[in-house]
Amino acid sequence: MRRETVLNYLTGGAATRWDLVVIGGGATGLGCAVDAAARGLRVLLLEAHDFAKGTSSRSTKLVHGGVRYLKQGNISLVIEALHERGRLCRNANHLVRHLSFIVPSYHWWEGPFYGIGLKMYDQLAGKLGLKPSRWLGRDETLRHLPNLETDGLLGGVEYYDGQFDDARLAISLMQTIFDHDGLALNYCPVVELVKENGIVAGVRGRCAETGVEFTSHAKAVINATGVFCDAVRKLDEPAAPAMVAPSQGVHLVVPREFLPGASAVMIPHTDDGRVLFAVPWHDRVILGTTDTPVPQAELEPRALPEEIGFIFHNAERYLARQPGPGDVLSVYAGLRPLVRAPSGDGHNTAALSRDHTIVVSPSGLLTITGGKWTTYRRMAQDAVEHAMQVAGLEHRACVTETLPVHGALPEAPAIEGEQGWNVYGSDTPAVAALAAGESALKEKLHPTLPFVAAEVVWAARNEMARTVEDVLARRTRALLLGARASVDCAPKVAALLARELGRDAAWQKKQIAEYTELAKGYVLPK
Repeated sequence: MRRETVLNYLTGGAATRWDLVVIGGGATGLGCAVDAAARGLRVLLLEAHDFAKGTSSRSTKLVHGGVRYLKQGNISLVIEALHERGRLCRNANHLVRHLSFIVPSYHWWEGPFYGIGLKMYDQLAGKLGLKPSRWLGRDETLRHLPNLETDGLLGGVEYYDGQFDDARLAISLMQTIFDHDGLALNYCPVVELVKENGIVAGVRGRCAETGVEFTSHAKAVINATGVFCDAVRKLDEPAAPAMVAPSQGVHLVVPREFLPGASAVMIPHTDDGRVLFAVPWHDRVILGTTDTPVPQAELEPRALPEEIGFIFHNAERYLARQPGPGDVLSVYAGLRPLVRAPSGDGHNTAALSRDHTIVVSPSGLLTITGGKWTTYRRMAQDAVEHAMQVAGLEHRACVTETLPVHGALPEAPAIEGEQGWNVYGSDTPAVAALAAGESALKEKLHPTLPFVAAEVVWAARNEMARTVEDVLARRTRALLLGARASVDCAPKVAALLARELGRDAAWQKKQIAEYTELAKGYVLPK
């Protein structure tokens, strides 16, 4: 998985024809490449930036069926997501854990109302369900959630969903592609669709680091670029109408003291009708999210003041000790690729489809967008099967329902609590051996962060990390766990990467400056 080796292979003329080329290295694109490679197809994935640079590293970190979709009556979406949740818990057991959620009750009718709904949620999951939901009395609710607002509290309903580390799952999927003889390359945008007799027959890629271009012919091309899918569609058809209405979701990360128990909180009533979560994650708490329509997709979306205020306002109603602006360790925003309504009206994004959509253009370009992390595997299965039809390939069965993701463990770790939850899974001994081989690699990157220097070296050697941002934002989660602390790590990370990648002092200085500027967007504005 050395990037230089992959690039040399692609530019050397030895690999010019593929069964399938996938454009986009987020959840959907990675899933498509894994699915295709596991079927035995020759597959290449190209990502313009880094794997999971966009939406796929900015989620609420939940693997869930969607309680809100149940309320909306979208039963089929809930069933599909619940079944995929169960498969992901099994296939990526080093990254997904079961998490207790509690819906607090402050009115007499809320307990029965949510209790019945969540029992239905349990039933829809079938054999792939987690623990059953149950009613909690007032005292037991407070034992789970010591910082919950007590005034008027009657009790709560507990249910279980999944939690994961989104960017780390993306990296594990990238490694899974290689495990099944596929190839993936980051920092390699597709600059042109190659056509033969008006039919898409491949892509022209350009290495963002060297400027070297190459052509890869393919029997089918999948556009899996999420909120940026319309830009790729315009490479095919310049007049193609937009099919995505981006919606922004914002999250605040605060210290664990604001949610000291082992459970998450699901707040069922917010001012705009959404649910709000307070979720323990990597010894922090994530508060979110919002649903704000935005005019266009940005690579680095920024939280709006009104979104930050919305989260604070709704959290304050349910937390006895309330976080303030000075408590926020990081603020991040992600964009949902919601499929536009037939009229093209994207203003009410809460009402647009959370399901996925596949479109095949007259030239044969297959675009898949919509959906969410929980259903990435099913989305990929649908896309690859459509692509095989487009390409006229002999059908090969999908095997990803039971396919372990790279790093999955023979036996699942403890499913509750974060003790022993290790994102490297089966690679953990190798990471530990790397640290043991050099005393400096055992040192922490920052006193307030859990990451050590060996993880930087591992990321460069085994996970295609190319920049300080790659390491601090996605290979580790330092940027989200403490934006200011992560800036303090940047010089040490730059030095370690420079040693691994053969970079000079000028490169290090530039990397530190670029990362410092990026991280400013994750610090709560005054």
